[in-house]
Amino acid sequence: MSVLSLADIRPEVEAASHSPNWLNSIIKGNCVSAMEKLPENSIDVIFADPPYNLQLEGDLHRPDQSKVDAVDDAWDQFSTFEAYDNFTRAWLLAARRVLKPNGTIWVIGSYHNIFRVGNALQNLNYWILNDIIWRKSNPMPNFRGRRFTNAHETLIWATLNQDAKKYTFNYDAMKMANDEVQMRSDWLFPICNGGERLKDENGKKAHPTQKPESLLHRVLMSSTKPGDTILDPFFGSGTTGAVAKRLGRNFVGIEREDKYIKVATARIAAVEVNSGPVLKVTTGKRAEPKVPFGSLIESGYLKPGTMLTDTKKRWKAIVRLDGSLEKDGESASIHRMGAKVQELDACNGWTFWHFEQDNKLVVIDELRKAYRKEVLSAGA
Repeated sequence: MSVLSLADIRPEVEAASHSPNWLNSIIKGNCVSAMEKLPENSIDVIFADPPYNLQLEGDLHRPDQSKVDAVDDAWDQFSTFEAYDNFTRAWLLAARRVLKPNGTIWVIGSYHNIFRVGNALQNLNYWILNDIIWRKSNPMPNFRGRRFTNAHETLIWATLNQDAKKYTFNYDAMKMANDEVQMRSDWLFPICNGGERLKDENGKKAHPTQKPESLLHRVLMSSTKPGDTILDPFFGSGTTGAVAKRLGRNFVGIEREDKYIKVATARIAAVEVNSGPVLKVTTGKRAEPKVPFGSLIESGYLKPGTMLTDTKKRWKAIVRLDGSLEKDGESASIHRMGAKVQELDACNGWTFWHFEQDNKLVVIDELRKAYRKEVLSAGA
């Protein structure tokens, strides 16, 4: 992994045998300037953890009067809400340019900034897919006792526009990870602590807002594929890069603070890369390419005039040249004809209709599977 300055970035697309010099690297510099140097439509997913503009007033102390190590760094401070809004608009515009047409963006924030970020996203025509609530199992207490404990943060997940339909969402993998129950939009994870919390040479937090790797694991497993490139324009301690590397994804980080670059570089270098079958993402039928019934007839997988029947041979229909089925002088699709003969509102024709082969009934879905494997996979 390399650390690049803005002057080092080669934005041109290089030969297929070589990776761009910015891939799997940390770019030192301003996030907007750095994104402007990256190639257009080069990023699959952006994960952004921008400054929250916490607007802290004075020091915060625990009941025993010890001082809380809060976020008081200059990079989190803005003179006005207008200044923060202008900053947000600038980096979101730069992000639009580098995202692929079907790429997605994640932005995490707290009540201090996430509503302003959401407003900016929508004003720039991003299309919000979900807001995810990260519920912290071990939040920091509210020491002043004047408000509810801030026990969650919000992630916004969005596409470039409303028309983006082919973005990656690994629905079946998320369902598998959740004991075969559909994954919800409220996620329970602890804040980063213990051995995961990076420390500097003085034993203090290396970064005040380090995110847990478990959170990034779910983000990347849900919305990326092995080999995808993830951009983090506020790289910090390198959580995104570490998780991306472990999951077989590429990353590019942008960071302006030398002390964070040093920490992130060492952290990512120590990550072991997974490879082989463990990287495969669980997929279901909805992820498989669509095959019209007529394609089977056009390609010779099923001959016109073939008689189709249900498993008990109660109903029969003939395959026509145009991909419809005919029964008693009426025609309809495999789905509508299956529903009609059973007097149902709907039917999955692929699993209902069978044809006879070698004195056995074979479901027509087997022909669809063969078509996908022999025709669609061969042309991929």
